[in-house]
Amino acid sequence: MNPSSRFLHVITLASSMLLFPNAHAASVSKAQTGLQLYSLRNQFAKDVPGTLAEIKGWGIKNVELAGTYNLTSEQFKAQLDAYGLDAVSGHYGYEQFRTNLDYIISDAKIFGLKYAGCAWIPHSGQFDEKTCREAIEVFNHAGEVLAQHGLKFFSHTHGYEFVPFQQGTLFDLLMTETNPKYVNFEMDIFWVAHAGQDPVQLLEKYGHRFQLMHLKGMKESTPTGLLTGSSDVNNDAPVGQGKIPFPPLFRAAAKAGVEWYFLEDESPISEKQIPVSLQYLDTLKW
Repeated sequence: MNPSSRFLHVITLASSMLLFPNAHAASVSKAQTGLQLYSLRNQFAKDVPGTLAEIKGWGIKNVELAGTYNLTSEQFKAQLDAYGLDAVSGHYGYEQFRTNLDYIISDAKIFGLKYAGCAWIPHSGQFDEKTCREAIEVFNHAGEVLAQHGLKFFSHTHGYEFVPFQQGTLFDLLMTETNPKYVNFEMDIFWVAHAGQDPVQLLEKYGHRFQLMHLKGMKESTPTGLLTGSSDVNNDAPVGQGKIPFPPLFRAAAKAGVEWYFLEDESPISEKQIPVSLQYLDTLKW
């Protein structure tokens, strides 16, 4: 580039930054985003093809599974293929990870999954150290076996794990005692905030252990600081709305190396809210 051309390039770049100050800011890549299909569980129960067509119409390509809605895995995979949807990740039950890894491996291969994860650790009353240590053993074993078959295991945060323990929480125990080579995590930002925790601080603390993330907004009126892992589904809001600040969250997630972002909206009006969330992600710069 000759000096005059370089000068014009600098002037053009400076002008574009003045006119469009966010033009060179980071944004959420569509290649890394998808939808947790549980968001449309009621719609799937009535019409699988119609629901998948709606998802395709929103411009979504990647999905995370949570069941196959009265179809066999082979039938559901054929439906996904028919609408050009790729299953990246799937949720399976804790007992399946504990006693039936062969099923998970077989099912994951049918769908071509990259990740297989556990969304809930069964417990009675408040989550406790004994249950946590049992889960650590199950997760370490499951993660190692799945890795032998080209699959990555993850545990999905649900809020109840943040019971105080020693100098931290039982979630810290879960993190430190699971093998980072085999056990990854999916941060559900709603449940982290519901438990009174800061998603940004957790991302800064544990970095790439969080390889997946559930995106959802939380209404301003939602109670927090609770360790129940339970909330009224009407408290779900579109991404970008409510009490969770998203730009700092995405900055921290990008720095931590989060690889996949799945929208999840458990509200009864998810069909209305998901397009709003997608529009926010399309325009978000941070």
